[in-house]
Amino acid sequence: MKIREDIRNIAIIAHVDHGKTTLVDQLLKQSGIFRENEHVEERAMDSNDLERERGITILAKNTAVQYKNVKINILDTPGHADFSGEVERIMKLVDGVLLVVDSYEGVMPQTRFVLKKALEQNVTPVVVVNKIDKEAARPEEVVDEVLDLFIELDATDEQLDFPVVYASAMNGTASLDPDPANQEENMQVLYETILEKIPAPIDNREEPLQMQVALLDYNDFVGRIGIGRIFRGTMRVGESVTLMKLDGSVKNFRVTKLFGFLGLKRIEIKEAYAGDLVAVSGMEDINVGETITPPDVQEALPALRIDEPTLKMTFRVNNSPFAGREGKWVTARKIEERLNTELQTDVSLRVEPLDADSWTVSGRGELHLSILIENMRREGYELQVSKPQVILKEIDGKMHEPFERVVIDTPEEFVGSVIESLGRRKGEMIDMINNGKGQVRLIYLVPSRGLIGYNTELMSITKGFGIYNHSFETYMPKLPGNVGGRLRGVLVSMETGTATTYGIMQVEDRGTIFVEPGTEVYAGMIVGEHSRDNDLTVNICKTKHQTNIRSATKDQTAVIKKPRIFTLEEALQYIDDDEYVEVTPESIRMRKKILDKSMREKAARKKKEV
Repeated sequence: MKIREDIRNIAIIAHVDHGKTTLVDQLLKQSGIFRENEHVEERAMDSNDLERERGITILAKNTAVQYKNVKINILDTPGHADFSGEVERIMKLVDGVLLVVDSYEGVMPQTRFVLKKALEQNVTPVVVVNKIDKEAARPEEVVDEVLDLFIELDATDEQLDFPVVYASAMNGTASLDPDPANQEENMQVLYETILEKIPAPIDNREEPLQMQVALLDYNDFVGRIGIGRIFRGTMRVGESVTLMKLDGSVKNFRVTKLFGFLGLKRIEIKEAYAGDLVAVSGMEDINVGETITPPDVQEALPALRIDEPTLKMTFRVNNSPFAGREGKWVTARKIEERLNTELQTDVSLRVEPLDADSWTVSGRGELHLSILIENMRREGYELQVSKPQVILKEIDGKMHEPFERVVIDTPEEFVGSVIESLGRRKGEMIDMINNGKGQVRLIYLVPSRGLIGYNTELMSITKGFGIYNHSFETYMPKLPGNVGGRLRGVLVSMETGTATTYGIMQVEDRGTIFVEPGTEVYAGMIVGEHSRDNDLTVNICKTKHQTNIRSATKDQTAVIKKPRIFTLEEALQYIDDDEYVEVTPESIRMRKKILDKSMREKAARKKKEV
C-alpha cells in the first residue's frame, strides 16, 4: 500500500480560548510562507468581524504550511459546542488532531466535547499543553487530567499512547520537556512530532475519484465552492464529474476551477490527488456531505452525521410601532432569503416557516443563534425574535430534554450561593474540586432550559468573578415543572414618546431602568425590571408641569442612576415567553408580544383560568 509522505492532514481542537488560533498563527509564521516584510495580523485565521471582536472561532478554516518538503494541511476548528457541526465534519477530513489544552485550566467541557468527536472518528491525537509560560501553570497535572479524559471516553490503546508537546503559542516556543525554562526558541519540535506521529494519507490516485464535500464557501465570481478531501483518485480542471446528492439523485458538472491551500491563500491548481484538501467550483447546487465521483463509477461515501439542533426560536417580521425606521431589509421575503442563504453553509441550522411572517429557527445553542441574529442586524435586517426554547425529543415513548455538563470556577466565598442557584435550576452535582488556592470548581449536569439566562445570574452572584462553561452532554427524561426563568416582573411603557429624566425619576424606586433620557419608547416596550414578581405599566415619558412658583431646590441638578443596557445575548436570555426582542441595525429593544395593556391583562386572565 503506497502512502503520500509529502502531506499530512491535521485539525486543531480545543476548548474556547486555550490558544488554537494563536498556535496556527505561529505555525504559519515559522514555516516561512510569509515574506519578511509581509504584515500578518494577530489571529490571522479569525477572518470575520464577530470572530475578531469576541476572540472566538465560529467557522472552521483551513490553511497549509510547508515544512521539510511536507505540506501540512491545518484545519482550525471552533471551540464552542454551539458550532459542533463544524467540528464533526472536520474530523472526516483529517488523519490526526492537535488537542490544545491550557496548562492552568486543564480539561474543560468543550475539551471533552471536541476530543469525543475526534476519538469517534479514530484519528491520531497529539496533545499540546499550551501557555506553559503562565505563572500558575501545572503541566504534569494537566497531562494526567487529559489521560483520565481519554480513558473516560474509551480511547483505544494506540490513542492512549499520545505524544505530549509543551508550548507557548504566544511566544512561538515548544519542547518535549514540561519545564518552562527548557522551551526551545521555536516550534520545530511540534512540526517534527506532527511528521512522525500523524499518519500520512494513502496514495490511491490511480483508482476512480471519490471526494466528499465537508465545508461550503461562496464567491460572487465562481458561485458556490465545495471544500473537502479527495479520498481516492485524481481530480483535474475541465473534466466532467458526477455529484451524488444526499437525496439519492445525481448531477453531472464540469470542474471549472480547483484550488489548493498554502498559508492564508487559495492557490489555483490544475490537478489534485488522493489525500489533498481542495476547493472545487462549477456546481451551483453542491451541499455538505455529497460525494463527487467519475460519471462511470458512482460510489458515494457514507453521509456525514451531524448532531441535531437542541434550541429553537421564532423569527418574525418586525411589526412594532418603530418598524422600518432603521433597517434596510424589513420584509418577510428578504428575511426568508437571508435565512435560506445561511442554510447553504450552516448544516446545524434548521428553518421551518410558521406562517407568512414568521419562522422557527433551530440551532445548537444560544450562541449559535445569536451570532446569526447579530450578523443579520449588521447586514441591515430588522426582525423580532422570541425567547429560546429547548427542543424535546421522544425516545421510547417518553419525552426527553437536552442536558448540559456545566463547569463553574468560582472564589470559595460564593460557592454556597452558586450551589443554591443551580439547585433552583434542577442541576445535579457531579463533582466539586477545591484547589486550595481559594478557587473551587463545580461540575454539574443541568437541563438546558435551566441554563437559559444563567450567565447573568452567575455574574451577579459571584460579583463577576465566576467563570462559566457548558456543553451539550445527552438527552435525559424531561423533568416535571418549570426550570429556571426570570424571578422578577418588568416595567412596561404606558405610552409612546420620549423618555424624560423626570419620568425616569418618578419610577426609579420601582426597580432597575433600562433606558436613558431621550430614548424613544412605545406603549408595550419594556423599559425596566420591576423589584417584584409582577409586571407594572409605567409612564416614563412624563414631563414636569411648569408653574410660576419658585422652588428652593429649583437649581439642583437631577441625578438619575445609570441605566442597565443590554447586549443582544443578554436580551435573548432575559425575555420571558410573552415577550420579543426587537432587533434592528441600530437598536435592541425588548417588548411585550401584546402591546396593548388591556388586551395583555385579558390574555393573562385567560391563561390563569386555563
